[in-house]
Amino acid sequence: MAKKVDKSGKKPHKNKPTSKKYTKYKIDGDKITREKNCPRCGPGIFLMNSNGRQYCGKCHYSEFDSKKQETEKIEVKEEKKE
Repeated sequence: MAKKVDKSGKKPHKNKPTSKKYTKYKIDGDKITREKNCPRCGPGIFLMNSNGRQYCGKCHYSEFDSKKQETEKIEVKEEKKE
């Protein structure tokens, strides 16, 4: 007969990855600047930068860079016309 394996009991401890929030801050001389934060969640939640979009992992808000670039191009064209 095969031996039964008991799955109950304590699980081994695993270290969790750190948040690395320090990467979202830049130091320019005496000033500290923060990266873009989520407009829904507030200033404590940063947006993740990935392929052409910014994403909030908490509320799933996303901004696409292609739309931003198009609006910036339109604004620049309008300023040149004036």
